[in-house]
Amino acid sequence: MPRPRQALLNRDRIVETALALIDADGLGALSTRRLAAALGVQGPSLYNHFATKDDILDAVADSVTGTVDVSVFDRYDWVEALRRWARSYREALAAHPNIVPYLAQGPGRRPAALAMADAVYGALVRAGWPPARATHIGAALRYFVAGSALGSFARGFVEDPELYAAHPHLTQAHRLRGHQRSVDEGAFTLGLDALLDGLAAEYARTVAPLERGGAPG
Repeated sequence: MPRPRQALLNRDRIVETALALIDADGLGALSTRRLAAALGVQGPSLYNHFATKDDILDAVADSVTGTVDVSVFDRYDWVEALRRWARSYREALAAHPNIVPYLAQGPGRRPAALAMADAVYGALVRAGWPPARATHIGAALRYFVAGSALGSFARGFVEDPELYAAHPHLTQAHRLRGHQRSVDEGAFTLGLDALLDGLAAEYARTVAPLERGGAPG
């Protein structure tokens, strides 16, 4: 019997299928047995490409991180670059919210995650931020983006006006679900603008004078 022209299984196909399973049913639903069944292969076939289930999860997580645009740090000042990066980052995570808890554990050994961390930190240090402060900024923005992508504020309110009758400040809360996207995007934009405005003010007060050769005010 002739050998197939293309391999029945490869890393990209495994990663794509694993991500689809996670998107559909959550992290807890992913098992090598279920993944192999979805791919139409026997379980041991997966180990020709990945040593462990955690290796598969790392590859899935990194495939999501790899879609984030980090080229902005080569094209814009640090404030605008952070703004565009945070939006791209949130878009990537919001498309796959079930993988966010795994991503939130940190970059580990994942290449795309490490490259992203390097791009963010490098841009901040080049702008003059002290290394420790650059680390704080990168961490704060990662917390903010991951949290905003993990769930929907609007979805937390049920469409039942009677439920809120005893809460005079929530009489319109039952309408939030119908405006989920505008509420969530508006909240993200507000929070991101507030963070960046605060950082810009701190930069002007503490970093910019040093960059000009003076003392901070």
